Amino acid sequence: MSKWYEEAVFYHMYPLGMTGAPKYNTQEEVTHRFDELEDWLPHLQDIGCTAIYIGPLFESTSHGYDTRDYRLVDRRLGDNEDFKQFVQKAHDLGIRVVVDGVFNHTGREFFAFKDIQQNRERSPYCSWYKGINFGWNTHYNDGFGYEAWRNCFELVNLNLYERAVKDYLFDVIRFWIHEFDIDGIRLDCADCLDFDFMKEMRWMTAQEKEDFWLMGEVIHGDYARWANDDVLHSVTNYELHKGLYSGHNDHNYFEIAHTIRREFDENGGIYRGRKLYSFVDNHDVDRIMSKLNNKEHIFSVYTLLYTLPGIPSIYYGSEFGVEGKKEGPNDDPMRPRLLVGECLENNRHPELTEYIRMLGKLRKDNEVLADGKYRELSLTTRQYAYARILGERAVIVAANNDDAPAWMEVSIPVGADKVTDFLTGEEKAVENGRVRTEVQPGRAVIYVTK
Repeated sequence: MSKWYEEAVFYHMYPLGMTGAPKYNTQEEVTHRFDELEDWLPHLQDIGCTAIYIGPLFESTSHGYDTRDYRLVDRRLGDNEDFKQFVQKAHDLGIRVVVDGVFNHTGREFFAFKDIQQNRERSPYCSWYKGINFGWNTHYNDGFGYEAWRNCFELVNLNLYERAVKDYLFDVIRFWIHEFDIDGIRLDCADCLDFDFMKEMRWMTAQEKEDFWLMGEVIHGDYARWANDDVLHSVTNYELHKGLYSGHNDHNYFEIAHTIRREFDENGGIYRGRKLYSFVDNHDVDRIMSKLNNKEHIFSVYTLLYTLPGIPSIYYGSEFGVEGKKEGPNDDPMRPRLLVGECLENNRHPELTEYIRMLGKLRKDNEVLADGKYRELSLTTRQYAYARILGERAVIVAANNDDAPAWMEVSIPVGADKVTDFLTGEEKAVENGRVRTEVQPGRAVIYVTK
């Protein structure tokens, strides 16, 4: 039987953006904004989301990844009691909560870095950071240099080989588990983290909470290095993310099918048996509705997201067709303030929202989409059919990225006399092991066997 996270549909919240919090944390007082976030919970339940990835949450200086205090919720959002209540309300609705863990670096206002600024060579925290060198300097003119994440010197790289640093961070994680009852951590910059650190974290969190989930942000590389029985449970599937939009923009389903065949095919897929975290947009990349040349393809994009192997995730507001693109280094357009009541009342894409709700129901009703094997059935540049198979049950998808309707003949890979069109409820006879169906442009047909 699958763990909760293998069957989950995630909803990704970037709370500083969602609530319109100030870009810079210069205030002394706490502003309570979690009530706005709590307002989203019934909507998440309605569209079939069973887990939330929310973050960053740690008290920080600006965008949330320059941590100032790991044990405090960012005062621009609220206090620790506010977040504790948010988690409890989510749990009451059957929704798990996973938070951002920013453990590769801290901000410059973190206590250990400030101690080095004040005490220089006498500081007991010099070994907490990589590359501390009192013969160097930076543009901040501290009188010493240090290793920074991607040369962003507001982000100071922690030395995860240092036992004291590991112990400190593990105590932080225990605090968040005990204080807030969180269900998992998404590890920021997991491709920069020390593997021994992550392995020890995996062991430690399992002692605290048996079904605690660890998912890493990994953009390039062999995902199996991170997603395995020793390190993390899952990683971000950026390879599939790229294919899901460009495969539609280029009318090239070969790109998506090749990616899935390489990753998950039942005969030789290199990540076969692993459950990677799938998404079409997030707080670091352009919104999917802004990336598609033909916005009608949004329906087939989400169909593939929900039915191909992986753990699907919706980025807040994208179920309403919200758009947003990077403006140079500025990520703000992808992270707008949104109120769920206004989104529901002024929904410009109600058909999309309802479609995603239906896909959530599809996932809930068909465990084959969490545990089933993947099998490609047919493929052209503009049409693509595949199945997810578990025992004698199957979900079959036929997708069309053309600008015109297409007739597709689809094999039914299990013994069945008829199949049910999930979206219409109509039954269709299986003849000679196949079903012939018309698929509208930018759409998909989903058949379910009994």
